[in-house]
Amino acid sequence: MKRTNIYKYAYYLLIPLLLGVSACEDYLDVNDTPNNPLAVTPPVLLPSALAGTAFANANELNRFAAVTVTHLAGAAGSPAAYDIYNIDGGVFGNQWRFEIYGGALVNYQKLIEDGEERGANAYVGIAKIMKAYTFSIATDVWGDVPYSEALKGTEFLQPRIDSQEDIYKGNSALGIQSLFDLVREGLADLEEASTFTPGSDDLVYEGDIEKWKKAGNTLLLKFAMQISRREPALAASVINEVLAKGPESYIASNTEDLNVRFGASVGSQSPIHTYTNVSSFKDELIVSTRFVDVLESLNDPRLPIFVTKPGADYVTVDNGFRGTLPQPVANWSRYNSYVTGVNGEGPVRLVTNFQRAFILAEAALTLPGVATTQTAQEYYTEAITASMELAGLTSAEITAYLDANPAIATLSGSTEQQLEQIMTQKWIAWFGNGLEAWNDWRRTGYPVLAPSQNAVGIDGTRPVRAQYIEQELSRNPNFPNPGPLSNEKLWWDVD
Repeated sequence: MKRTNIYKYAYYLLIPLLLGVSACEDYLDVNDTPNNPLAVTPPVLLPSALAGTAFANANELNRFAAVTVTHLAGAAGSPAAYDIYNIDGGVFGNQWRFEIYGGALVNYQKLIEDGEERGANAYVGIAKIMKAYTFSIATDVWGDVPYSEALKGTEFLQPRIDSQEDIYKGNSALGIQSLFDLVREGLADLEEASTFTPGSDDLVYEGDIEKWKKAGNTLLLKFAMQISRREPALAASVINEVLAKGPESYIASNTEDLNVRFGASVGSQSPIHTYTNVSSFKDELIVSTRFVDVLESLNDPRLPIFVTKPGADYVTVDNGFRGTLPQPVANWSRYNSYVTGVNGEGPVRLVTNFQRAFILAEAALTLPGVATTQTAQEYYTEAITASMELAGLTSAEITAYLDANPAIATLSGSTEQQLEQIMTQKWIAWFGNGLEAWNDWRRTGYPVLAPSQNAVGIDGTRPVRAQYIEQELSRNPNFPNPGPLSNEKLWWDVD
């Protein structure tokens, strides 16, 4: 697959307001901020930054992760390689350079700097929250990455590589602020008066600052659960910090989800819609037989909402399959409009109500000292219900399903067996966001995923990280070279 074209498409959609297409070759390094025009205002920066984060989550990294967790299978091109665990430092270079560091993160940094000069604290707070989320994508994919010295222009052209532990926890001796504190700073900024506030330029909440506060607090819950196996006491402390603020402080309704919506016209559509339905790469992915089999075995009513069904049966293949693909290609089962939007508007779901409820279910079950107000069972039911409501099922349909399927609806068995139930349902709910499903699988080992057919890669094992991109290894001597391979676990991955 010639990756350059699709990535340039993604990049050009994000950056033209700031740079213009002609600047792309100069906009590569993680600190290349001097190319930003000084006159760009927060209302111009914010939508580009938010769209950039959505691209970082939903574009090629999602194609990789969705195949890796068997939501999808690779039929051709890069996804076929991902499906047999064949990745190296030659992939994801454009995601690193254009979508994350040279895209969303640079825009958030400029937004923070410009917003602080103008007293636009609402923009500053949003930017800090989303900067933390976007850095979490980078560290959760690659591990140790440029963080504290990144985005500082010519001062640090070869920034230090900070450990994932320091990125999540902070390190005052090294001047490293934790992701938790970056979010807390953003929340504090949102409490301050602002010279002006976002409106339609806010692609998520259209300027509703109260919802941004809820999103920030829910992001703290996500970060806490991400490190909970490695640092259970810290995770419990952060979760209690959020819970002490009351249920009005975090996302508790599907209408409060942190979603980035795209347009319905060509050139402004969600990247998932583009590579599923429009671009020359649309026949490189097909829904995995394994995903469909799981949902059919559970009688799950979300299946036809999540996955297209061209006829009497779903048309899928097993992961790693290397035989003759089903014909005609047009009849393959793919992402349905639940994921892509009817005309490509998405949304890209980043932080959600069902996610929050699953986090609290897991915390109530596994983390000593967490002061949850409900039982793991109650949060679990709330999470499944939220996911099914998001898919468009009615309360009556959801109740009927849960009543008819007590083995699914009721947590039972050992703590480990209950955790598997929680994480399997969360894996289903995250259909469309492979990165979050990959995070959870690496962190907990659930759901149990059988190896792909014809697996190669490193020792035939499913990737637990991406390898550092070749351009950065050659450009920045602070990177370990050779870097860790795709079967070497991240700091927080202790399963």
